[in-house]
Amino acid sequence: MSGPIVVESVAALRAQIGDWRRAGLKIAMVPTMGALHDGHISLVRIALEKAERCVVSVFVNPTQFAPTEDLDKYPRQLARDLDQLREAGVHLAFTPGVAEMYPAGFATKISVGGPSSGLETDFRPAFFDGVATVVAKLFLQAAPDCAVFGEKDYQQLCVVRQLCRDLDLPVEIVGAPTVRDSHGLAMSSRNAYLGAAELEIARKFNVVLRQTAAELASGADQARAVNAAAEALVSAGFRKVDYVAAREAAALAPWRRDRDGRLLAAAWLGTTRLIDNVEIPAAPPAL
Repeated sequence: MSGPIVVESVAALRAQIGDWRRAGLKIAMVPTMGALHDGHISLVRIALEKAERCVVSVFVNPTQFAPTEDLDKYPRQLARDLDQLREAGVHLAFTPGVAEMYPAGFATKISVGGPSSGLETDFRPAFFDGVATVVAKLFLQAAPDCAVFGEKDYQQLCVVRQLCRDLDLPVEIVGAPTVRDSHGLAMSSRNAYLGAAELEIARKFNVVLRQTAAELASGADQARAVNAAAEALVSAGFRKVDYVAAREAAALAPWRRDRDGRLLAAAWLGTTRLIDNVEIPAAPPAL
């Protein structure tokens, strides 16, 4: 394959999608903000298993960044991204500019409740409005049959599922397991900000979360366990912990021991904010 078709306009995207639709082809989408890594490519592989055509969007979405966040320094490497998409067998890359996605006079915002409450929203109040708005636009522009999102951004995955249910968007949302390096660190574009010493600390993140999840599954007091996890992260070298929280896996309501759960966390390492999550197995039914 010579490489993906690259389009920058909604009109060109819809024209190509229309051709594939008329040919009876199923379409999968992987929305990204670029700076692609093995985690993104794992989503592409799942998309290619689900459909005959795979569309990947590469768009650093400004509406999900607060004024104090890292929009300007967020890594952008489109030429390298396109090389990776070609090697992965992607059929189309949608690479719009900000003016194409948010033209002059744009005034609409989508706000999703439910799973967006708390956690990330406590620290990034506008984040999920920006995510929901751009994802809805991408789905209306590309009209995919399914879209693949990583479980690393677990709250985002839940918000996107809620968005599609509530607005009757006919897109199957596929959650993909988090891809980790050989030390267990979740793949993230922001890992590029970390120096060698910081990477060693970052790789303790998943270790602390897994130990805490095992304690919770074994009956540990929830408040004590999550507080101890936050203290362990600071002791490991993290500058600040925004949250460590146990939630039900499906809707992110407060976790109960008889339900499958997720332990979610966000912490700062220097000037870089990392997030991660792990499963909390449901307690076995009482005999």
